[in-house]
Amino acid sequence: MPGEEKKEVRIMPVLRAYWRATAKYPWVLSALVASIVIAQASSLVAPLYLRNFINTLSAGSVSAVVVSSLFALLIAYAAYNLLNWLSRQVIFWANARLDADAMADLENEAFGYLIGHSYDFFTSNFAGTLTRRVNRYSRSYENVLDSFVYNFLPTFIFALGSIGVLWYRNTWLGLGLLAWVVLFIAVQIVLNKWRHPLRIERVAQDSKMTGALSDAVGNHAAITLFAAETAERASMARIVRAWRKATMRSWNADNIINGVQQLLGIAIEVGLLAVSVFLWQKGLVTVGDFVLIQVYILGLLDQVWGFGNTLRRVYDAFADAYEMVEILETPHQIEDAPGAGALSIARGEIAFEHVGFNFNNGRQVLDDFSLAIKGGEKVALVGPSGAGKSTVTKLLLRLYDPKEGNVAIDGQDISRVTQESLRKAISYVPQESVLFHRSLKDNIAYGKQDATMEEIIEAAKKAHCHEFISQLPQGYETHVGERGVKLSGGERQRVAIARAILKNAPILVLDEATSSLDSESEALIQDALAKLMEGKTVIAIAHRLSTIMKMDRIIVMENGKVVLSGTHAELLAQESNLYKKLWEIQAGGFITADS
Repeated sequence: MPGEEKKEVRIMPVLRAYWRATAKYPWVLSALVASIVIAQASSLVAPLYLRNFINTLSAGSVSAVVVSSLFALLIAYAAYNLLNWLSRQVIFWANARLDADAMADLENEAFGYLIGHSYDFFTSNFAGTLTRRVNRYSRSYENVLDSFVYNFLPTFIFALGSIGVLWYRNTWLGLGLLAWVVLFIAVQIVLNKWRHPLRIERVAQDSKMTGALSDAVGNHAAITLFAAETAERASMARIVRAWRKATMRSWNADNIINGVQQLLGIAIEVGLLAVSVFLWQKGLVTVGDFVLIQVYILGLLDQVWGFGNTLRRVYDAFADAYEMVEILETPHQIEDAPGAGALSIARGEIAFEHVGFNFNNGRQVLDDFSLAIKGGEKVALVGPSGAGKSTVTKLLLRLYDPKEGNVAIDGQDISRVTQESLRKAISYVPQESVLFHRSLKDNIAYGKQDATMEEIIEAAKKAHCHEFISQLPQGYETHVGERGVKLSGGERQRVAIARAILKNAPILVLDEATSSLDSESEALIQDALAKLMEGKTVIAIAHRLSTIMKMDRIIVMENGKVVLSGTHAELLAQESNLYKKLWEIQAGGFITADS
């Protein structure tokens, strides 16, 4: 599973992804870079006028010409500061625009690719962890771009300009500043590389803590029913302790880096001013140069100081973003074949031909499984737990691909058609229906999102859920809570059946669709399902055998193979067999649910 093992964070894949998002907006990017250059150039030029202003004042003479010169220098100084202000306004606007547009694109890209991963991928990952990775991916872009806009590029331009101006005033001043900048950046890179693994460990522990929290919250009912609060608190405490340890290591490293930065800042400020004193004694620099040096040093210290802090944030951003990049680099387990076309349904015939399947090379679930279902035929799959019944439906929906053999609908290999067209042709009602935290209207119309309100209500009536929906204060606009928790199990199941009725696909898969209903509701739903099944090819997984007595054919499975086939009456009329055994041991028509 992505992210479970500690892995080295690769920066280039993140940079490539972020550059693709940025390059989509060349005009905004150009305006942004040009404004940064202008802002930093004006920051470099303005102090030169301030230097001349101080030198003119220190000359000691007072005359109309001197005063006029002083005002001219002030006007020029103010003009360059105004230009700097205007440039920064453009920077703020362009950066905000680029941030918002690119982050939206990255969010869509991450979600679009994530949602295309297989059923197996999502059963192997915590929902909370995946959600956090998507959010971090786009949010990290903001940190990276802001670092480039407000620190890296401005610092580079200001440092280059400062070194150039001081070099022009005196070679030793320029060389001293150049040597310090190179040393500072080198030290920052070394220290941040040392700190980076500590940050990666912190991110990993943070994701683990988020995943564990999400898992516990999502299974709160089980924790309560099994009186496991104490055990869960202890488990979470262990995870939090590991997070705290990793966090403290990362923060302590930050303190060390900050201390080194402060020492380097003191060294350059005192060092350059000391050199300036010797040069002033020899008449090589003026009093105005002291002001110039101080302005450049303070300005450069401010930006280079930010460079160190920003470099750490960028490393953090790369660590955050790479968790999502790993998912983006993970190939989809189930993909459309090159040139795959849409599935064309004529009769709805289904054929499993010598299918073999196992999970991750483990126990064989289906072994040379073959089954032909005629168009419009109603077939029930029965058998003990682990027989492979649910796996058959998952292969039909192409949630998995078989290891051997193939599955075909109307003679078309489903691995050669688009997944979208395949799943649009199949209505599926699972054993435990999970709904979106959206309105009842939206949940029912999910399989036919352009359905009219009249069609939604008609489907709800057929599924016998219109009655309880009508009694709710907000009716069909009622939100059902996360995973539909505001509804009872039976109500959720009836909503799921209404969804299938509205979708009206030519193939219908029922995974014990009435298992969550009381006897009265079940009788009503059985009537609705009988009407729903008319003219459709149906595969029904049955644990409650009384619900499939009227099916055209009953397929009995054991150990991944078909062992019996026939109608209910035909199977009971035969000598002792697995179906008769299952029928006889049932209490109230119920048998252990399939895994």
